[in-house]
Amino acid sequence: MTKTPLQAESPSDRITARLQELGDWRAATLAHVRQLIHDADPDVQEEWKWAKTTSPGVPVWSHHGGLCTGEVYQQAVKLTFFRGAALPDPDGLFNASLSGGTRRAIDLKEGDSLDGAAFKALIRAAVAANAAAKKK
Repeated sequence: MTKTPLQAESPSDRITARLQELGDWRAATLAHVRQLIHDADPDVQEEWKWAKTTSPGVPVWSHHGGLCTGEVYQQAVKLTFFRGAALPDPDGLFNASLSGGTRRAIDLKEGDSLDGAAFKALIRAAVAANAAAKKK
């Protein structure tokens, strides 16, 4: 019997359970993103936040603070960077939540590809921004 995200024990287990539960292109996309995040920062921590009876919750990747979330919707996987507005994005990965002063997001729809090298650079920049903010 597969555990649901709310029954799994650790945040990493919850993310894995959610991927198994989805079982479609969104699971494959989120699994790929998850691997890129770990490739970019082996010290990243996985968290599971904002779970409630009406929502299974959201995967969050952190290092010196939150880096990004991995929200799953019917038509998109949304990667929201907590400090996205302050991050360099020379490859133009951010394509959503562009008007806010703090966050930025990447919406991935079925069939979209993600530049792995550019995404890993964005993760590393987010880690550096969090580390710099901690020093203040």
